[in-house]
Amino acid sequence: MARSAVATIHLDALRANLAHIRALAQGAKVMAVVKADAYGHGLERCARAFADADAFGVASIADGLRLRAAGHRNRIVVLSGPDAPSDLAEMRRLNLEAVIHHESQLAMLEAEPTAPRLRVWLKLDTGMHRLGFPAERAAELYERLQALPSSDPDIVLMTHFASSDEFDNDFTARQISNFENATRELSGERALSNSAGVLGWPQARGDWVRVGGLLYGLSVAEGKTGADFGFQAAMTLSTRLIAINRVKRGERIGYGSTYECPEDMPVGVAAIGYGDGYPRSAASGTPVLVGDAQASIVGRVSMDLITLDLRNAPGARLGDVVTLWGPKLPVEIVAQYAGTISYELTCGVTRRVLFAEDGH
Repeated sequence: MARSAVATIHLDALRANLAHIRALAQGAKVMAVVKADAYGHGLERCARAFADADAFGVASIADGLRLRAAGHRNRIVVLSGPDAPSDLAEMRRLNLEAVIHHESQLAMLEAEPTAPRLRVWLKLDTGMHRLGFPAERAAELYERLQALPSSDPDIVLMTHFASSDEFDNDFTARQISNFENATRELSGERALSNSAGVLGWPQARGDWVRVGGLLYGLSVAEGKTGADFGFQAAMTLSTRLIAINRVKRGERIGYGSTYECPEDMPVGVAAIGYGDGYPRSAASGTPVLVGDAQASIVGRVSMDLITLDLRNAPGARLGDVVTLWGPKLPVEIVAQYAGTISYELTCGVTRRVLFAEDGH
């Protein structure tokens, strides 16, 4: 018998979220970031929904290959650029664009002076201290890239924010200032804002916005849901109730006997667990929906099953739909109980979960 866990992807929500981003971007081009299998929602299906995006952002050449194989002609940017000289030929073959963030990558380009031109994005480190050249080297690096016959002279200048989800933190303002000071004399398009930057820092809109989480209806600010910002949840994770047991007061539930029943109570068993990507760290009290009634997890999440307090769902029956997250139960709430973020939960849904599409 097939397992009951299903991740339903709401295509109309994806399209609505892209349209909302365009409105917020006020004329800036939109890069739809579809790395990590589109944040766990499925690369190819999400790319279809985001077909009007000005570019796709991916983490690997392999993702670019998948998008080209699916027939997409949009610009595709490999956000970490080439790892080896052989990557450059594959990028050119697939008409991918490369983020150049390290001296070793620049050396790869300088070592192939007769190769066809590759479109590049020059990444500057303005305070994130992860990937990127020191911002004060912007003019020097820009000139080196423009002088290369193997590099397209139309260079996009970019940076990445470290704390843009903290709207009252002036560190982002300092990063914006660092970027502006470093690039003031340089021509070319600018790309600064990630999802949180689009929401909280309109002065950093630039010519491009790179948006990931918001496209999937995922919040980028602590204590908020995507819906709080006008975005729609694009994934519903659900399963079925496969058992209902009456457990006496004082009895304990699950591995480690971590939950003690405070009274005689109905305990449901639902067919999902950490083997499906539901977080093992979800504590007792984490909410779920049984039908339209709110219930909660009791005891530890196991590999294939979770146990539920059904006292608030007296009408529960075998076979009822159990919703783990979705439009009526924001994934951000589940993430709080699990001590993580919504991105990790949607990215963590495993291959044994059946994926389905809702919408056109």
